[in-house]
This record gives sequence, structure tokens and C-alpha cells, in this order.
Amino acid sequence: MGDSVGIKYSSVNEGEEHKGGHGIRKVSIVPLIFLIFYEVSGGPFGIEDSVKAAGPLLAIVGFLLFALIWSVPEALITAEMGTMFPENGGYVVWVSSALGPFWGFQQGWAKWLSGVIDNALYPVLFLDYLKSSVPVLGGGLPRTLAVLILTVALTYMNYRGLTIVGWVAVFLGVFSLLPFFVMGLIAIPRIEPSRWLEMDLGNVNWGLYLNTLFWNLNYWDSISTLAGEVENPKRTLPRALSYALVLVVGGYLYPLIACTAAVPVDRELWSDGYFSDVARILGGFWLHSWIQAAAALSNMGNFVTEMSSDSYQLLGMAERGMLPEFFAKRSRYGTPLIGILFSAFGVVLLSWMSFQEIIAAENYLYCFGMILEFIAFIKLRVVHPNASRPYKIPLGTIGAVLMIIPPTILIVVVMMLASFKVMVVSILAMLVGFALQPGLVYVEKRRWLKFSISAELPDLPDSIAEEDSTTPLVF
Repeated sequence: MGDSVGIKYSSVNEGEEHKGGHGIRKVSIVPLIFLIFYEVSGGPFGIEDSVKAAGPLLAIVGFLLFALIWSVPEALITAEMGTMFPENGGYVVWVSSALGPFWGFQQGWAKWLSGVIDNALYPVLFLDYLKSSVPVLGGGLPRTLAVLILTVALTYMNYRGLTIVGWVAVFLGVFSLLPFFVMGLIAIPRIEPSRWLEMDLGNVNWGLYLNTLFWNLNYWDSISTLAGEVENPKRTLPRALSYALVLVVGGYLYPLIACTAAVPVDRELWSDGYFSDVARILGGFWLHSWIQAAAALSNMGNFVTEMSSDSYQLLGMAERGMLPEFFAKRSRYGTPLIGILFSAFGVVLLSWMSFQEIIAAENYLYCFGMILEFIAFIKLRVVHPNASRPYKIPLGTIGAVLMIIPPTILIVVVMMLASFKVMVVSILAMLVGFALQPGLVYVEKRRWLKFSISAELPDLPDSIAEEDSTTPLVF
């Protein structure tokens, strides 16, 4: 990856720069906020299981507590590292810089698999919301064809450009959150605060509870993989992450607080889609239909933003010479053509998995990637404490270590809760990555495929551990 220690991102430092080197308009702060919103959330669809698993009090407290011990640290680390390395590839570049290209590739492999597995969920959920109105979509060939058609249509949207995806995310985000705002207002006269205190510690499904909270509050780092497409990322990225954090957590707590107090709580009823039933009770059929439509369209927002993150990650890895050069090929719209096609193919292959299997498998692989991110974050702080960081978490090294202890404990718990089947499949997937990286190095040495580092990017050290730790990095 080069011998130079000094790293300078001259092409992304100017605030007035609105277009990238390919003449494509960069993403501004408003679309970026909603891209992050959909990477992480997409609205309160799916949080109902937290009430089913643990009751209203633990559900509300859980989202507050998990936001503090997981979402805030992850968003802060993304802001610091994403502005330190404002290029496509994101966390792959962070880990490569701290631990070397082998572990950087493993980070990319685990996170890309996790993202594609996650994305396989959304066409299925979209059809699940429609099958009550169109029963033929419930299974068989019509459902399979519908998944394929939907995947192709949303993939084409990604092909047309990230700015289009960003503004589509803005529209879908507003449309998806607005009915919950209206439902909360309608719920006010019916609120009975005593219902918030309902709790039975002897009857808590801890596995479902923790997985629901974790799944709905992670993926803050995904936006880093397209940092090179963001307008003035060193300033825009931290601001967008902070605004998105408020939007996501508020979007969960507002309907949860309103609805658990406005209707009697029958925990068995609180499963995926129950908010639409509450909407019917509080507002009637029109509000029920609005929330169902919002839920269906929200899955489209989740799909296009996740695919953007996954495909730009592959492009960033190719621009760093970790993948063959053809992955860096852009369409005439500036989008990563091969990365989009690979990600779409992965979605189609994995669309047969069940909802529970998808959540468990993606969580396991995601946790593996987060462990590498935490190690890279701390190592860069220790080895290069004085490196230029456009945004720096206002904590010293000890404070940074203390900050990641709670999320690390959470990672261990989530991985231990995985079923044996999920654990075996996930470990096998990671072992494939261990073999794939040296295999690609061999392919490069034999010149069977062309690999290259983009001339627009600065050199990165193969491993900071091999360098003089007193040498400053220049950004």
C-alpha cells in the first residue's frame, strides 16, 4: 500500500467543492442524514418485538440505554475515523491502516456479507406487507418473481446515482415517520402513564429482547463506506451523524411511549406490524393503511441505502488494491457498477433465508467487524495520538477505552446468544475470508487479474505497527 506515512486528502478538504473527480455531484447534509437514518433504522417498524419480549418499561429503557452504550459510541467513532480517512471503503481503510491489509480485507468481507444478508430481508418484508392485499404474493413462483422484479428495480435506482438515492431516502423518511407523529398526537387523550411501568422480570425473552434492540440500533458505521461521495465530509459527516442519531432514537421512543400507554398492553400481540393495529384502534382504517404503506415503502429505503453502502465499499476496496481493478469501474452516473451487480446477486441468493436466520447471521458477522473497528480505533489513538483528526472524540486514550467497554460486552453477549447453526455458518463464512485474501494476493502476483491503487488517493502504510510511532500522520 505504499511506504509513505504522511497522508493528505487534498481532494476533499475544500468546503466549496460540490463535485467529485468524476464530475458527479456530491451528497449534501440533508440527504446524508436520511441515508444514515435508513442505514440504521428506517422507522419504528420491527421494534414491537421488544415489548413482546420484555414489556413496556424494559422496551423504553432498553432503547434509551442501548442508544447510550452502543449507538453513541459507534456514531462517535464513525465521525472521528470517517473524517480521518474521508474516502470510499470507510472502515476497511481504518482497519487496514491500523492492522494491515489482511485484517482490512477481513473487515470488508465480514461487513459486506453482513450488509448483503441484511439487504436480503427487505424485498421479503415488502412483500409480506402486500400479501394481505395481494394473497398470491404469499409464496411460490409469483413471490419469487416479485422478489426478482423488486430487486432489479431498486438496483437500477442505485445505478442511476447516489444523489437520487439520497433524495429518495428523504422523501421516504418523511413519509414513513409522519403517520407515527400523527398517531402520537391522537394517542395523547388516551395515555395512562401506569402502563409504562408494566414489567415481569420472570417472563423476559432475553434473546429476542437483545437482538431486537441491537438490530434496530446498529450500522452507524455503514455511511463511512461512501465518505468519498460526501460534500466536505470532514465537516458534514459528524453533523449528519448527530442529527441522524436524534432522528433514529426519537423515531423509536416517540411511538413506543405513546402507544404502550394509549392501549392496554397484551404482550403477545406486540409483534412485527402491530403498530398498524394500534393505528386502527386509535385513528381508524385510514391511519392503519397509512402506516402499512409507510412500512412497505420504508423497506425500499432500507434496501437502496444498504446497497449503496455495500457497493461503494467494494469500490473503495478496489481503489485500495484489495480487489481486482474492475470493481472500481464506475457507470456513466458515477456509481460502482460491478459492486452494485455483486451486491444484487448476493441479495437474490440469500432471499430464501428466514427472518430470524437473517437477523442472527448478520448480527454475528457484524459483531466480528465491530471488534476489528474498536481495535483499530484504539490502536490509532495509542500509536498516533497527535495525528490530525478533523473531528476528535473529546476523550483521552483511557476515556476512549472505557467508552468501548460496554459495547464490547454487548458484542460478546450477542455472539453467545447465537444458535449453534448460526455460529457455525458465520465462522465458516469468516474462514472463507481468511482464504480469499491470500488467494487474491496470489492472483495479483501471477497477474491473472489487474489490481491497482487509485492515483487520486494518498498512500497508506501497510501496518502502522511497523512504523515509528512518533511519526505524525498528516491529513
